Amino acid sequence: MRILIAGVALALLAGCSSPSDLMKGEPDLTVVSSKSPKAFALCAFPEWQDHSSSAAMSETETGYRLVNGFGSQTDEVLDIRQTKTGSIASLYQRVAWSQIGRSGIRDSVNKCR
Repeated sequence: MRILIAGVALALLAGCSSPSDLMKGEPDLTVVSSKSPKAFALCAFPEWQDHSSSAAMSETETGYRLVNGFGSQTDEVLDIRQTKTGSIASLYQRVAWSQIGRSGIRDSVNKCR
């Protein structure tokens, strides 16, 4: 019975996470690039697709956003904004049970700067 209660409590705590929920905190990684937001997004997106077929890229008012997750849970968001000299990219990652495969996401951001 205790295990069941603990499992239910954990499930309630996990909840759902949207990109805006994830972006309320501080970014896990921020990089500055001379590339335009579109060029940066097009560079990083193939690695995100390799990581997860549910990865999505969308244009925003200030640049581009890459989102990765499963079901209603958002795991990673890369917000790429236009600057005078290129772009600034902020990576937000949900704390996960396992970090397996997540280094590729982080590496893609560093590689594309």
